[in-house]
Amino acid sequence: MLSQAIAFVLETLFDLFILAALVRFWMQAFRAPTRNPLAQFTMALTDFLVKPLRRVIPGAFKLDIASLIAAWALEFLLQVLLFALATESAPGGGVLSVLLFLAFVKLIRLTIYIFIVAVIAQAVMSWVNPHHPAAPFFDALTRPFMRPVQRTIPTIGGIDISPVFVLIFFQLLLMLPVAWLESESLRMAARAAL
Repeated sequence: MLSQAIAFVLETLFDLFILAALVRFWMQAFRAPTRNPLAQFTMALTDFLVKPLRRVIPGAFKLDIASLIAAWALEFLLQVLLFALATESAPGGGVLSVLLFLAFVKLIRLTIYIFIVAVIAQAVMSWVNPHHPAAPFFDALTRPFMRPVQRTIPTIGGIDISPVFVLIFFQLLLMLPVAWLESESLRMAARAAL
């Protein structure tokens, strides 16, 4: 019971910083505007970790690699702590490599969640307040997924239903390849721990 409570607190705290680092990475990747409260919060929350990493890890292909590495390192540390908490022992070398891969799969899952929330927020803002200061931010994050679908599927009665199809696609990604990779890496971690 206590270990479950500790795991919950660890996951909640780590996920806050991991999600912020991932949002920061995707903000730069998709050139999202940073002059809104959400972007400013993300930058302020992750500066302590990303700025020192940038001195060591330069950007590549106009991507903020330091933010991605920060998210991956935090996710890896979280997985190591959760493994140690569940097994009451430190993971060995074989388990660490599996946990490193599991951390990468978890980043993929969290990235898909970020895009799901961005698509929902963009759709709601387009109906309620399309001129909200955060609207360009969500538009930049969703544009690579929404535009191809919007070109393929016309509006119906003036309503853009492309977010529904994008959300279905993201859910299928979560249900099929991501879930399979996650279960396989957990199985490999359990086998390597023996």
